Amino acid sequence: MAGMYAAGEFDLAGFSVGAVRRGAILPRGVAAGDVLLGLASSGVHSNGYSLVRKCVDRAGLRWTDPCPFEGPQKGATVAEALLTPTRIYVKLLLPLIRGGLVKGLAHITGGGLLDNVPRMLPHDLTALVDVEAAGWRLPAVFAWLQKVAGLSQQELLRTFNCGVGMVLAVRPDLADTVLRELRDAGEEPLTLGVLGKRQDEQAQVVVTGLLT
Repeated sequence: MAGMYAAGEFDLAGFSVGAVRRGAILPRGVAAGDVLLGLASSGVHSNGYSLVRKCVDRAGLRWTDPCPFEGPQKGATVAEALLTPTRIYVKLLLPLIRGGLVKGLAHITGGGLLDNVPRMLPHDLTALVDVEAAGWRLPAVFAWLQKVAGLSQQELLRTFNCGVGMVLAVRPDLADTVLRELRDAGEEPLTLGVLGKRQDEQAQVVVTGLLT
């Protein structure tokens, strides 16, 4: 990672491994008409940091300077705001998965919404996301990054999670049940859109509306 490690420095990383019964592997039975629900991220999570660091440099900021954007990080330093720990969704989602309420999951990591949602879709489906109908608002950290980096919305959605860290595909007749379960758990889920039949070489994620 250019500019990150000096001579003699190294990175120490860890990971965890889970197990699942073959018949319970997701995605399972994802189909046209299924509803897409979004769960909030806590911030940038763990992706796009080469660009994040460039934005900090371009803005002439030090990591110990006050955070330059409004939002829940106000009053924090640049480092505290941009290094907010990644949300882990396992405990929230396991009851829904075990209850058979979820058909597919997309963790919005590197590549953003545009590159990760297709991983749970068969080739003949496309995700139709309506920003305005969903009430999806761009968190201040991403608005700041977009402005400093000069990113288009398409580039932003392919680089960062933009406030949505996990996307669920659920049956339309179970969508209200899942929404209720998530709200009871303290979440504020978004109904991002639906899955539709893919037309010819149509993109597998089509986003309408402007993130603001």
